[in-house]
Amino acid sequence: QVQLVESGGASVQAGDSLRLSCAASGRTGNYYYALAWFRQTPGKEREFVAAQNWNDRYVVDSVKGRFTISTDNVKNTVYLQMNSLKPEDTAVYYCAAAPLFSRSSDVTRATSYTYWGQGTQVTVSS
Repeated sequence: QVQLVESGGASVQAGDSLRLSCAASGRTGNYYYALAWFRQTPGKEREFVAAQNWNDRYVVDSVKGRFTISTDNVKNTVYLQMNSLKPEDTAVYYCAAAPLFSRSSDVTRATSYTYWGQGTQVTVSS
């Protein structure tokens, strides 16, 4: 089992920056995981935002150039640096993990991930 705890969500103004953190605990010592961020707004499906699988990083087009995913393997933490935030970035952001994928097509699908955090709210005002 892996436990994921997100933090860093806040209410900000358009153009501001935030860094979300996701701390992983549990069976992380000898295991290797794909780590991802998804987001969700009321009434909509969970949307892929960014992921790292093996040494490859993936980012959805709508945040490319503004959001960056990174990991700290010592701290077992994955980060999402969000710059130039827009009102349409408002959502609950979720951290997710799964054993490393062999197919890149699995990386962006929410159903591919086994473990999820509780979510952290990001609100961007214009």
